[in-house]
Formats: sequence, C-alpha cells, structure tokens
Amino acid sequence: MKPITSFINIALAIGIALGIPAAASADQYPSRTIHLVVGFPPGGINDIVARMIAPKMSDTLGQTVIVENRPGAGGTIGAEHVARSEPDGYTLMLGSVSNLAMASALYKSLPYDSTKDFAPVALVAASPNIMVVNPALPVRSVKDLIKLAKEKPGTINYASAGIATSNHLTVELLKVMTGIDIVHVPFKGDTPAVTAVLANQVPMMFPTLPVALPYIKSGKLRAIAVSSAKRSALLPDVPTVAESGDLPKFAVSVWVGVVAPAKTPQPIIHKLNGAIREAAEAPDKRAKLANLGVEPATDTPAEFASYIAEETKQWSNVARSAHITPN
Repeated sequence: MKPITSFINIALAIGIALGIPAAASADQYPSRTIHLVVGFPPGGINDIVARMIAPKMSDTLGQTVIVENRPGAGGTIGAEHVARSEPDGYTLMLGSVSNLAMASALYKSLPYDSTKDFAPVALVAASPNIMVVNPALPVRSVKDLIKLAKEKPGTINYASAGIATSNHLTVELLKVMTGIDIVHVPFKGDTPAVTAVLANQVPMMFPTLPVALPYIKSGKLRAIAVSSAKRSALLPDVPTVAESGDLPKFAVSVWVGVVAPAKTPQPIIHKLNGAIREAAEAPDKRAKLANLGVEPATDTPAEFASYIAEETKQWSNVARSAHITPN
C-alpha cells in the first residue's frame, strides 16, 4: 500500500469513528428517504404545508420525502425527536412559530433549545390566525368580544391547539392589550380544538386560516377578524384585529419553516434550502397555498435563523406581560 493511500484510508476511518461527515457525503446527498416531521396532527397548517411541498422536494432531490406526524405538547414532542436525530439531513422538521419560538417562552424545562439544537434551513410560508366564534355566541366584532368579556370576566372560554401554540399566544396578546379576562382551554391540535368550537363546547378560537376557512364558508363558524396586519384576500370583508378593535399595534403572523438537527453539514442545508424554495415558489404550489390563505415566504438559512431569534424574544416578552407561568 502506498503511503499516501494509507494516510487517506486512515483519515477516513478516523472521521467515520468520530462521526465526522466525509466531504463527499454532501455531494452524494440524498441517497435514501428523507423524513419531514410535523409536530401536530393531520389537518393543521404545518401538516397542510408539509404535504404540499414534500412531492416537489422529492422530485428536486431525487429521493422520497415522507411527512411524519409526531403530535403532542404543542409540537414539542416532534421537535425533540428531530433535535435528537442524526445531523445527516434525513430527519427534518416543518416547524412553526409555536414550537420554534413560543414554546421557549412557556415551557420551563423544554427538552431542546430552539436556537441551539436546530440548523435553520428555510422559512416556507406564513398565514394569519382568524378569530372565529360559534354562531351561538353574541359576538360580531372584536369590540363586541371585549365588551362582553368585560361585562362577564372569566366566563368566556377560548380553545387552542395546545399550550405555546400560535392560537394560544395570539389570544394572550389580545388579553394583554385589552385587559379582558377569558379562559384558555388547550386541545391536542387545531382540528380537535376547532371541532370543540363547532360543537359549542368552547365558544371561540383563533385557528389558522386554512383550518377555519371551510367552516367559515359553510356558515358553521362566524369569522370576526384576522390577526395579520392586512386583510386576507380570501376574506376581504373580514377586518383585521387592529382595525376592528382599535388596536393599531396588533399583528400576528403564523409562519412555518424547515429545520434540521444542529451540526447538519452546511452543503446539505443549502441543497435543502434550494429544494424547499423551489417547491414553495412553484406556480402551482403558490396557487394552492393562496387558495388556503397561505403565502410563500422563503429565505436563506441565515435569515431564517435571525427570524427565529427575533420571534423567540418577542413572544417571551408577551408571555411575561401576560404573567404566564412557564409549565
């Protein structure tokens, strides 16, 4: 064996033993199925967007991308699974503002650090939450809700997809800004929470627009206001919370994005970023997302990392202002 060949073989052996990815691994990636984990049940915005981009990602990368639901604890069970996975690009998460930013504010012993245990890949899309009520509740505007809540403090319940989810903290922000007292009833996902509102077991909620839209159109839920800074093109007659409640600074966007385990090689991260952006920005996908009230919002890994840090800080401030004790 020639000395230089022997040296290369020894170096490769040491790299494998220490778990250091070989430089060629990024060139060969992917060589098998990729799992895209969603920390929520089927039917929510995370699941909808993941299943929409996965086929196009598969086409671009040349390997199957499987969507895997691991629901529970406001999306943190799925997030912990991904944080503990091998940093090889084969286990990813379509995370959201809930488990990548809000959870840090509301869980005292979160089993992962959203700013240290993940390698941000790409922001994918954003959508508003929308305040809906069961038609039995005598509320037709944000002002109506505020008035009723102040007349009967502690008697109105609101549903959410779980503690530290976007529909939980959207209402907590509303409470901070208006001083109303309404009671949180958490469920295990958007779908069961909306089901409870449909049955009038809980009278109101701030679900994501894609989840609520069919029930709004059928008249089973009454749309009151969208959480975003501007109205939705799908519901142009539904005002924003800011304009309908005299709350000019109120604006909440529900975003979703892909992350990988920390220490995933940068060449793999950039290859994934390209595939995700191509999937989200494809004309047919943009149209399908738009029909659900969701807008593509892609960016670079570095930009997404900064955005997660900013959102984590903002929602931690909201949690403190609302005097929410971490669980």
